[in-house]
Amino acid sequence: MKSTERLIAIQDLMDSSGVRFGTSGARGLVSDMTSEVCFAYTSAFLQAISAGPGRVALAMDLRPSSPEIAAACAAAIRHAGLGVDFCGAIPTPALAYYAQTEGVPAIMVTGSHIPFDRNGIKFYSIVGEITKADETNISHAVVAVPTEGLAIKLPEVNRCAYQGYVERYLRFFPPKGLAGMRLGFYEHSSVARDLLREILERLGAEVISLGRTDEFVPIDTEAVSDADVQQAKRWAEQYQFDAILSTDGDGDRPLLGDERGQWLRGDIAGILCAQYLGAEAVATTVSCNTAVELCGSFPKVSRTRIGSPYVIEAIESLLDAAGKKFVVGFEPNGGFLVGSAMEKGGQVLGPLLTRDAVLPILCLLSMARDNGDPLSALLARLPPRYTASDRLQNFPTEASRTILAELATSSFAIESLLGNLCGKPVGLDQTDGVRILLENNEIVHFRPSGNAPELRCYAEAASQERAEFLVQGSLRRMQERTL
Repeated sequence: MKSTERLIAIQDLMDSSGVRFGTSGARGLVSDMTSEVCFAYTSAFLQAISAGPGRVALAMDLRPSSPEIAAACAAAIRHAGLGVDFCGAIPTPALAYYAQTEGVPAIMVTGSHIPFDRNGIKFYSIVGEITKADETNISHAVVAVPTEGLAIKLPEVNRCAYQGYVERYLRFFPPKGLAGMRLGFYEHSSVARDLLREILERLGAEVISLGRTDEFVPIDTEAVSDADVQQAKRWAEQYQFDAILSTDGDGDRPLLGDERGQWLRGDIAGILCAQYLGAEAVATTVSCNTAVELCGSFPKVSRTRIGSPYVIEAIESLLDAAGKKFVVGFEPNGGFLVGSAMEKGGQVLGPLLTRDAVLPILCLLSMARDNGDPLSALLARLPPRYTASDRLQNFPTEASRTILAELATSSFAIESLLGNLCGKPVGLDQTDGVRILLENNEIVHFRPSGNAPELRCYAEAASQERAEFLVQGSLRRMQERTL
């Protein structure tokens, strides 16, 4: 260690800064993600994966805090004796695909859907998204951090990642396969807004821009705001679209609405996308709609904890199982992962083991176009199971854990909380949080967020209205309990 450097233990840094790993990368308040913190995390990542020699691909989303964080990550890459391959502002899956193709590590600066005052860093080794074991190694690392030079000017943008991702989909989907479709694109501040528009237009669709802004908008595809729900309906009525589409901030979670302006749930989009691709096996989270089993399309369904690292682990297990050739994964937020090469119409789509928003959007639009049906008709072919989700923001994580621990050990505690809101509990799944199975085939699922002080609630019922009623009623009672 040089005299101008000091040793920093990442575990100590986590405790002092509050920046730590959640379900998807290291995240924290922007005010806590100083150049020193970001430099140290990047150094620990490079150390944990034994990076080098060579280069590291780096990209970012459109949050105003992202360039400064990226500059610190770039400084750490240079400090490690590696080259900075700066790919600019592109979607997370575009960076992941480029890194996979080039065989290089990658770092994505993004807070995805979390609030404006937060941000994050997502890491990829040369074999893909880092595992929970990698996160542990990073957390236990001790790194040398210089006392100055903790940020550098970002290099010129390499457009190869952008272009390669666009070509991935133009090669797989039929030329002009979306010709005649009229699409509304809620662009807001999504880093995918220019790239996705290019793909759609080159496939023949007419794309109308909606709601583009330079101010960052934290779109959560699992908890769409009432304002966005009503806005989509107004757009659909005004413009007569075939569909309305959007993504979250970093372009790895889709938001797709039908011709009536009704947003599709992400797990429903995942099921339909898997059907379009002809998947034989599906990995998804415990919170996914049970229509994935009930539809009968997939010989094997594996459920896991919430978070892409767990879905990836399940995909890899399915790939090891005999006779499973076409394997995919998805989460209820709509992010879709391709575990094996998929074949359709004589074209092959290679694996991409990270969440992707573009593929499910293109698959569902193509399915509707091929069937000659409106997008809403695709849902009618699935079992009538409906899900809803929402969250309590600024809900202390410790309070969530205390309450859920009580629910997990006592049917009386569950009945006291939910009361006459729903039927009696008949089963409990603690794969991730507390998922309560009720006597009338309804489900209420509570889980603390892994990225922010929030308590999430998911519900499943025989109608959308009932599912939403369960979510809102359950969250209201949970909030009343803490007052």
